[in-house]
Amino acid sequence: MKYLLSVLGLMVALTGMPATASEPVKLSLFSWPGYGFWFIAKEKGLTEGLELDISIIEDPYQSFGLMTAGALHATSSTAEYGPIAADKDVGIKLVTYTNPSYGTDKIILAPGITAAEQLKGETVAVLEGGLTQIFMAEWLTDNGVDISEVNFTNLIMDDAVGAMVGGTAAAAEFWEPFGSQVLEAMPEATVAADSTQEKYITTALLGDALYMATEFLESRPEDAAKLTRAYFNAVDFWKANPTEGNKIIAKGLNFNVADVEQVLGKDGEILKGGIFVFDRKQAAIFMGLKPGTLPLNIASDGMKAHWDITTDWWLKFGFIDKRMPMEAGVDTTPLAKAL
Repeated sequence: MKYLLSVLGLMVALTGMPATASEPVKLSLFSWPGYGFWFIAKEKGLTEGLELDISIIEDPYQSFGLMTAGALHATSSTAEYGPIAADKDVGIKLVTYTNPSYGTDKIILAPGITAAEQLKGETVAVLEGGLTQIFMAEWLTDNGVDISEVNFTNLIMDDAVGAMVGGTAAAAEFWEPFGSQVLEAMPEATVAADSTQEKYITTALLGDALYMATEFLESRPEDAAKLTRAYFNAVDFWKANPTEGNKIIAKGLNFNVADVEQVLGKDGEILKGGIFVFDRKQAAIFMGLKPGTLPLNIASDGMKAHWDITTDWWLKFGFIDKRMPMEAGVDTTPLAKAL
């Protein structure tokens, strides 16, 4: 036993870490129930021994910057960043799409605004470089307003609520529970569009994804697979135990359980007005790894179309310089292993 301990001690001294354990995985998310499955994975021990170091970072671009700098291994965020990461070659890959929005996202107009035409020259709050901006741009364009005719202001959700209620934004895109907060504070505000509409749900335009640093994918491929499995293990737990799962997520986010239920529902099923949480098979169908059909007429192998739509918008907004193939920004190897 003393000899074994001496050998282990030597290995620790040489490697800087215990020989029997992987280095903790540093991952981030921002305060939203759709990302809270990581708290279930950690609390319920669904990680195959992988230690999760979870940070809440409200600005997704801060998380992406930390990943590029080597300070984070993974993040849960909205699903539009892949073309930007590929164009800028920042060492980040989208690993899997995780859930489409099915009503949790809303475009809300301030009292007195009844049509897109009235937004010309006005301030519109979005997360610039995010799906909220694409959603707003799609709706404006469909209603005859060019993106150059409004003033986009870049605000996280809490600040966007303040801008709407304070009268400095004439419209904004919100996800729950922030949209309901605005509507409660401003009863005369109106919802102009939401993500239950066919155009948005069949393309799964508005939704979330799991990203990993390229260095992590290359140097720790088995841990990348474990991390992906851990996420979907947590989804499976939540679907079977939604009451307990929602409580764990609420505690992790410091949310009320009611706010979590507003996004995820109470029964583990698809929630109209909330989101549709993919299990691993559904994610594999959307990512093109398996044949099959998806509920809500969501396109099978839909990630390719999603990539093309977001690429088109980032070119128009000037966030990218060139069109990159999906393979440059997506690595489905961990998802394939998770199956």
